[in-house]
Amino acid sequence: MREDISTTIAMDPVLSPFTGWGRARWEAVADDWLGQVRRHASAEGALPRLPGRITGDGVRREGMEAVGRSFLLAAPRIAGAADPAEPAVQEHLEYYSRALLAGTRPGGAEEWPRGVSCRLPLTGITNSIVEAANIAFSLHVSRERLWAGLTRPEQLQIAEWLRHHARCEVWQNNWQLFPAMAEGFLRSVGEDVRGVQTHRNVARVESWYLGDGWYTDGPEHAVDYYNAWAIHPYLWAWYRMTDAVHTPEGQRHLERLHDFTASQAHMVAADGSLLHQGRSLTYRTAALAAFWCADASGASALTPGQTRRLASGALARFTAHGVGVDAPLTLGWYDAFEPMCQDYSGFGSPYLAGIGFLGLAQPATASVWTAVEEALPADRGAFTVPVEPVGWVLRAADDGIVRMANHGSDHATLPVGEDEDRDDPHYAKFAYSTHTAPGTGAAWEDAIDSHLALLDDEGAGSRRSALRAMRVEGELAGSVHVPQLHRRALPGTAVTTVTAGDGTAEVRAHLVQTDRPWPMREGGWMVADDRGLPAGVFEDGAWAQGRDGLLAAVIGLHGWDAPEPGAAGGEAPERAQVFAYRDANAMGSHSATPSLRGRTGTGDTVVVTLHVLERGGAVDPQSWRDRVRVHVDRTHVRVDWASGRRAEFDLATFVPWDGHPGLTGPRGEAR
Repeated sequence: MREDISTTIAMDPVLSPFTGWGRARWEAVADDWLGQVRRHASAEGALPRLPGRITGDGVRREGMEAVGRSFLLAAPRIAGAADPAEPAVQEHLEYYSRALLAGTRPGGAEEWPRGVSCRLPLTGITNSIVEAANIAFSLHVSRERLWAGLTRPEQLQIAEWLRHHARCEVWQNNWQLFPAMAEGFLRSVGEDVRGVQTHRNVARVESWYLGDGWYTDGPEHAVDYYNAWAIHPYLWAWYRMTDAVHTPEGQRHLERLHDFTASQAHMVAADGSLLHQGRSLTYRTAALAAFWCADASGASALTPGQTRRLASGALARFTAHGVGVDAPLTLGWYDAFEPMCQDYSGFGSPYLAGIGFLGLAQPATASVWTAVEEALPADRGAFTVPVEPVGWVLRAADDGIVRMANHGSDHATLPVGEDEDRDDPHYAKFAYSTHTAPGTGAAWEDAIDSHLALLDDEGAGSRRSALRAMRVEGELAGSVHVPQLHRRALPGTAVTTVTAGDGTAEVRAHLVQTDRPWPMREGGWMVADDRGLPAGVFEDGAWAQGRDGLLAAVIGLHGWDAPEPGAAGGEAPERAQVFAYRDANAMGSHSATPSLRGRTGTGDTVVVTLHVLERGGAVDPQSWRDRVRVHVDRTHVRVDWASGRRAEFDLATFVPWDGHPGLTGPRGEAR
């Protein structure tokens, strides 16, 4: 977004009292982001070469992806423009019509690779199936202006390319919807779809529904923003394209979409920051897509004024940090940061952000653009919202920051595979927030932030493996996992964790059941900045302070006795410590995590820790201690907050599970 947008497009504090953003600013950002793609276009437009990484699939795939994903941004801009003759809209129409034809022309100089079914061993590129879905979705949105403007031979050429991908078999996750998008669009415009039946794909995805609007992304328990930028939008489009909105299944999906918007609205901070959890976060504003779908269908739990306030707040937050400002979108969050991205992400990948502009497909007279902005949950102050089917509790304090207690997502297998997935830090932590990111690279290898680890003699920490069980009851959330160390489950060992929160603080109580003593370590939130962070330790805890005064602290409340000396009789490790890193966090080049170190006994060990995440507060350990009193009687824990609130639970019974921790096989592997 060019620097002069603030002067050429005035803020509107009357219509938009929270953000000042109106439709004109959205259109300006869309035009600028799309202009960046065209500035790097190839001769025929189908293979733009943007700055950035190229995956193993090669530059031709990346160019296809840049077109397919940026088309998600161009389509609503084209469809919703009041005047289709507007120069910017005409540029978008001309470019994407030309690029689609060049990419789908058999034998053409800029022909895109055709996808192969997702069957091992792979014999070609599969990602073309993804872009076929994005193109089908975008053609549906812009149908009356782009598709209708093509000649019949041009339509048949694109239709044949889509039909090829509608026939492909795909992975057992959100990919099930990609062939369905291609078939759905073809069906909606009367093209030949004989031999293509993707109803089964849609039914399969619908069977993964958990509740409260959330789906798991495949049979395994992976829950993240793929609900917002893939599952809900593509289901919404499929029911529309197949004229099935008014069927029982179509109406059921709208009900689920309603519930999803009610839940996801609590994942946005007052300043527009989005909760930083899950994979493919470089898609950024794509997380807004489901809100626009729900609003367009009259199915949202939010008012039109709330929808625009939420979406504008998020877009304004990203652009204020320079995302897309005078340069193509990068792989990262606010700044470029490839360690948070996936191996399949190339220079075109971030443009999936364009699906988050879907609201531009609605006319300027729609309520979502004319209603006065209204407050979101984080604008109104503190809240606690359980998402029971997912294993999450979302909390906000008066500071507007949203925190998640995570007892439902893990992204882990047991036994562990040979290679650890770089996605794992974004699923495996006990807590996430809108203003922090988990540690990657060396920080992930150390396994400290928002984690409880058992340590080997060299100090290597255990992982939180696949969750054995979880439970959310009111404001409490808990889970059980078998720790894994060096890709092996620790025999006879299990950890039960329960989280209770109040304001800017939360208590994490752990029951470690083991047949031998272990050194243990617990880390707090990881904070970051672009410069070195102030940090310190005190008798029973540690702290670190990042950007804008965001402060993280940990205090041992129970069970954190001083560690014993090492086997050689050396000095005991420090009870509290701050771990600092470079280039290990998406929020800044410098990052740090406060931590505690102690030791378990044999049998049952209960430890309780206070975690603080607050902005602008003073470093005052006594004030943190004064916020809570904890009473522990064997496995029963009572938490008395200074606010007057109380939480009680028994760590031995709060999370029902079979009670059988990992065993070991003849070679020591988990079984």
